[in-house]
Amino acid sequence: MDIPQDPIILLSYVNTKLRDHFATLEELCSDCEIDEESLRETLASIDYHYDETTNKFV
Repeated sequence: MDIPQDPIILLSYVNTKLRDHFATLEELCSDCEIDEESLRETLASIDYHYDETTNKFV
């Protein structure tokens, strides 16, 4: 799946997908064929980390 490359836009894209369509980050990554570790690293580069409790990057 083609996802945004800009980390800020990616953050918004991923959090929207998590809020509207997926119960976990693992489900989103599996369904969209996204490498979870790479996604986490990209968003960590702008100081955002996945919070399982709220199911979003904060």
